[in-house]
Amino acid sequence: MTQAQHRASIIEQFTRQAVPFADMPEHSQESAFQLMLESAGVTSRDTVLDVACGPGLVACAFAARAARVTGIDITPAMIDKARQVQKEKRLTNVEWNNADVLPLPYGDESFSMVITRYSFHHFLDPFQVFAEMHRVCKQDGVLMVVDVAISPQKRGAYDHLEKLRDSSHTSACTPEELLGMAERLKLARVTTHWYRLEMELERQLAASFPRPGDDETIRALMRNDIGQDGLGMGAHWVGTEIHFAYPTLIMVGRKGGLGE
Repeated sequence: MTQAQHRASIIEQFTRQAVPFADMPEHSQESAFQLMLESAGVTSRDTVLDVACGPGLVACAFAARAARVTGIDITPAMIDKARQVQKEKRLTNVEWNNADVLPLPYGDESFSMVITRYSFHHFLDPFQVFAEMHRVCKQDGVLMVVDVAISPQKRGAYDHLEKLRDSSHTSACTPEELLGMAERLKLARVTTHWYRLEMELERQLAASFPRPGDDETIRALMRNDIGQDGLGMGAHWVGTEIHFAYPTLIMVGRKGGLGE
C-alpha cells in the first residue's frame, strides 16, 4: 500500500468512526487520563501538541492543566468532533489543525510537550512520526506515546484480527520496539506505565466498520481465543458477552542526551 492509499484508508475509516469512537466511554476513562497526565507531568506552563488527536478527548484532558494545546489530525470529521468536544467542555485554550503529520506543519522546538495516543499502529513508519514529534519538541521537553503494545509472539494474530476490524491498522509495536525508538532518539529519563483498555466485543464492533462477513470472523477468532490468549487480549466471557482488553503502554521521555 502506498502512502497515499494508506492516507485515504485512514480518512475513510475515521470519518465513519469519528462519532462512535468519541462516544464510547472506554475512550474517556478517567483513570487512564489521570495516568497519562501524571506520567507526562503537564503543568500550566506547558504548550502541548497532540498528534493524530482524533476527536480531541486527550487534547481536552490536557487543556484542563496546560497553558495551550494544539490538536492535529488528518481526518476532517475527527477535527469537527474535537471542536464539538471542546465546546461542550468550555475550553478556550485549544486549537485544531486538519493536516497530515508527515511532516508536522510546525517549526523546530515549537512545543514543550508532544503526545499521541492510539496512533502508532496506524502509521506505515511510526518511527518517522516519532522523529517529527521529537523535532517540534523543545529541548528537555516531554514526548509521550500511548498505544497498544503486543509481545512478538502474539503480534501476528493480533494484527490479523485488527486489520479485519479496521483496514487502516498497520501493525502493533512491541514494547521493545517502542523503547528502541526512544533510544534511537536519545530520549532521557524514559519511564513506562501500563493500563488495560477494557472492551465488550459487540460494542467495539458497533463502533467499527469491518467489511461484510469480517465481523463474524472476528467473533469466531475471539471465541476460539478464550482460555488461549493467542491474541494477547485476554478474551473471556462475562455472562453471554465476550470481553477483552487492549494492553496499553504509556512511554514518556525527555528530549535530550541519554543519561541526562
